[in-house]
Amino acid sequence: MPQSADPRDRLIVALDLPDVAAAERLVARIGDAATFYKIGYRLAYAGGLDFAARLAHEGKKTFLDLKLHDIGNTVEEGVRSASALGATFLTVHAYPQTMRAAVRGRSSGLKILAVTVLTSYDDADAAEAGYALPVADLVARRAEQAVQIGIDGIVCSAAEARAVRGKIGPSGLIVTPGIRPAGAEAGDQKRVMTPGQARAAGIDHVVVGRPITGADDPRAVAQRIIAEMEGA
Repeated sequence: MPQSADPRDRLIVALDLPDVAAAERLVARIGDAATFYKIGYRLAYAGGLDFAARLAHEGKKTFLDLKLHDIGNTVEEGVRSASALGATFLTVHAYPQTMRAAVRGRSSGLKILAVTVLTSYDDADAAEAGYALPVADLVARRAEQAVQIGIDGIVCSAAEARAVRGKIGPSGLIVTPGIRPAGAEAGDQKRVMTPGQARAAGIDHVVVGRPITGADDPRAVAQRIIAEMEGA
């Protein structure tokens, strides 16, 4: 599996915050304890894309969790525009047409991650949405399609990591949200693991939001998560 020279790169801090000022304060409080930050819808629509470019300019790694899914040309051009921001990762939904378009628009410095099934979904949610397959089978199928298309990595629950690794091989990336340190609330995530469990399962990068952003000492929490992964 891909290895990072810096163990801090394995933790991606989710900046699920209301505005750039709040994100700036959190990044300053964390300091050099973290190197990688995720910007999703909430912050992206509040000036977060410019902030992502600024973080990249300052030497941080950024993950644009935009989950693109549209007609092929729109996705291709959107990925091309996102590439100019200096981001490290960008997500698209794992539909074949969408993934092919994203690969066409990808620059050499941007890695495309395919979101298989949201970690807030369980089998009942998948059935309600009209899928005949249970979550684990749906994840495996989408991961297999992604690697055939040339996607760089997969976003999935840690619970499906071993099965996904079997589909994408040792060189593909696995990025996992729904990670909660021991004792933390699960929130709206239904398929969760601790950082140590995720690392032992072969995860390359874990995404952690509220346990860090809501902590009295976010720097210390980030450091504990990284230490737990390194010790797994």
